[in-house]
Amino acid sequence: MPGTPRVLRAMNDRAALDLLVSQGPLTRTQIGELTGLSKPTASQLLARLEAVGLVRTTGNVTGRPGPNAQLYEVNPFVAQVAALAVDQEGITAAVADIAGQVRGEARVGTDAVAEDVPHRTAQLVAAAVDGALAKAGLGREQLHGAVIGTPGALDPGTGRLRYAPHLPGWHSRALQEELAEVLGTPIEIENDVNLAAVAEQHDGAAQDYDDFVLVWADEGVGAAIVLNGVLLRGATGGAGEIGYMPLPGAPLARGGDRSAARADGGGGFQSLVGAPSVVELAHRHGAGHVRTVEEALRVDTVRAEVAVRMATGLAAVVAVVDPQLVVLSGAVAHAGGEELRALVEEEFTGLALPRPELRISHLDGNPILTGALRTALAAARDTVFNTA
Repeated sequence: MPGTPRVLRAMNDRAALDLLVSQGPLTRTQIGELTGLSKPTASQLLARLEAVGLVRTTGNVTGRPGPNAQLYEVNPFVAQVAALAVDQEGITAAVADIAGQVRGEARVGTDAVAEDVPHRTAQLVAAAVDGALAKAGLGREQLHGAVIGTPGALDPGTGRLRYAPHLPGWHSRALQEELAEVLGTPIEIENDVNLAAVAEQHDGAAQDYDDFVLVWADEGVGAAIVLNGVLLRGATGGAGEIGYMPLPGAPLARGGDRSAARADGGGGFQSLVGAPSVVELAHRHGAGHVRTVEEALRVDTVRAEVAVRMATGLAAVVAVVDPQLVVLSGAVAHAGGEELRALVEEEFTGLALPRPELRISHLDGNPILTGALRTALAAARDTVFNTA
């Protein structure tokens, strides 16, 4: 029952463990001050957590008057998690300890397993995770859980991955069970843009925002919508699939998921601001030498037209969601940078719409992988740090 000594002890334990994760090694006195616990209670707490292997000592504080105070930290080897980011070319995997330190990372291409191999998708996932585990000096039996970020979304009603026709082999009804079986650990499959939003909320441009939209413009186009601090998923997991959104100047994305199999997205918002479409736009503007989105967005007229297209799509989203903040991420946003952001913001001038703050993502590394790690660690800590 709430309020019992056992429940209160567990709450104090979790508060102390979260502090040790977020602030690093702390002394008994510091833990007491930060949690509001008395010195005797803090001492009992640390002794209890040390006895069950959740914390360990890690040296002393030196250079100040009085006895050296002992430092405590979360025992990083209590649990390990895996995070994966999937794209059309392959899978990137990372393994981290419960404290959040990445211990190993690996990538496998889609050609790492022959197309005619049974359960090829599961074998590719296993190869990526095994590569990361090997670099960390760990085995599969030490994994506590895994989160995989993929384009599209897992339909909670059918168990199938939707909105990702360009990922052959990922549409089995039993995909989640197959992946969990091959790795021997629970697995969560999450939309890649949703995971990028998790990374922005914890480490990037959306810190301290409870209502924001992350717009991902890359080979594919999508959005993550966060309202009151919670990701909006929709009835079939398709909330934020704005690549399909009909807009002036774009052909309609007809034919269900099959229409998105083409590189240009087959229609909708993706055919206006996806990376292949931006390169094609540069060719139409006479820059036939352009091969990358970075080169395309160096052309002033291309950058200006992409800004108009992006603002048109954002206006539709903002009119419905009314977020405090819009974060632009993905290859197109990064290539356009601050100049593209300013042009998009200018296009909003005069529109009878809310005017959210507009930012470019500046996260280092792969935000999808970062978000997957954050999600996997949160789930593992909820289990491992529960001392009730």
